[in-house]
Amino acid sequence: MAKINWEKIQAEAKRNETIHVKETLWTNRIIHVFMLGLLLVGLLVTIFAYIKIDGALSPSDIKDSSKLEVTIPMGSTSSDIAQILEDKGLTSSSKIFSLYMKFKGSHNFQAGTYEFSKQMGANELLATLEEGGKPIYEDVDSTLTVVEGMQLEEIAQLVEENTPISAEDFIKAADNHNLIDQLMASFPSLLKPLTEIENLKHPLEGYLYPATYDYISGSTAEDLITQMVTKANLEFQSLLEDLNNTAFSYHQILTLASIVEREAVTDEDRALVAGVFYNRLNAGMPLQSDITVSYALGEHKELVTYQDLEVDSPYNTYKASALPPGPINNPSLSAIKACIYPSSNNYYYFVADLKTGKIYYSQSQEEHDALVKEYVQPLFEESSNKEQDTSRSSE
Repeated sequence: MAKINWEKIQAEAKRNETIHVKETLWTNRIIHVFMLGLLLVGLLVTIFAYIKIDGALSPSDIKDSSKLEVTIPMGSTSSDIAQILEDKGLTSSSKIFSLYMKFKGSHNFQAGTYEFSKQMGANELLATLEEGGKPIYEDVDSTLTVVEGMQLEEIAQLVEENTPISAEDFIKAADNHNLIDQLMASFPSLLKPLTEIENLKHPLEGYLYPATYDYISGSTAEDLITQMVTKANLEFQSLLEDLNNTAFSYHQILTLASIVEREAVTDEDRALVAGVFYNRLNAGMPLQSDITVSYALGEHKELVTYQDLEVDSPYNTYKASALPPGPINNPSLSAIKACIYPSSNNYYYFVADLKTGKIYYSQSQEEHDALVKEYVQPLFEESSNKEQDTSRSSE
């Protein structure tokens, strides 16, 4: 019978116990370090959040006592108001300010013109808003209704017909780089992308939101343009989540929407037409929209000629197989949403019956040509005959 070596067994047990103790100590140290790390991260997050919140609710510039005139449009929500204050540099975070308004139970705000300064903190800003500003309907001489799909030059004509401001002055103001720079500073997320785009006919085309505006006695073209861009920014901010549905930039969406605006009338057709345009872009095909040719020509034409299609312009979508450099009018929310949420389809062509407005879709060039022959060509021939008759009668 083998003799049991008790000393060896005891030594082995002691060694194992020592290893276990060491492992336990290391495990405890790791847990302590991990917990300490979590506490440190939590502390840093808390400090960062405090700084962020404090910064958003504190005066943005305690040394700047100059007065800022801010207009809160009618129908503005608390989120809209917070965004306007951020755009004017009165708070560093519209989201935090909006949450603070809800936390304070502040909601009794009125549309109007307010005087703020960057020395005001959140509580002073809210108190001023609750007191109410100068009503925006005071001294209103007239109202201007910018219709969906209007071009900048048409808006300028509307302004001339309803205010002392001439159409020429309005267009000059809209194209003035100093005003555009000021608007970019106020609405950077909306307008800064324009700095990277070339060959724009009118930089603010597409950014003069269709709505009804008050013309107040003494207002300038710059004041009216600022109102329109402010409204455009509010709509843009409301669409930020929707824009996650598209790979296009907002400028590209506006550009496509401005074409869809004039090609279709109903929400259903707009979504279908947007889908057709996406199909053509994905296939490397030109959009071939007559609407863009008219814009390139600078005149409204119900029917374009083959000669018109040769116009040398980046807005001519018969020559360029891409979107134009910018919008060709100021589209509606309906057209914008149609381009964010297009109807998936297999069509590459569409044509409208100009007499009824009904749109016919097709997958092939042959189908499309047959539809054009049926619904457009008779009208074109009728128009040509009328021109010839007019020409003969004048001889």
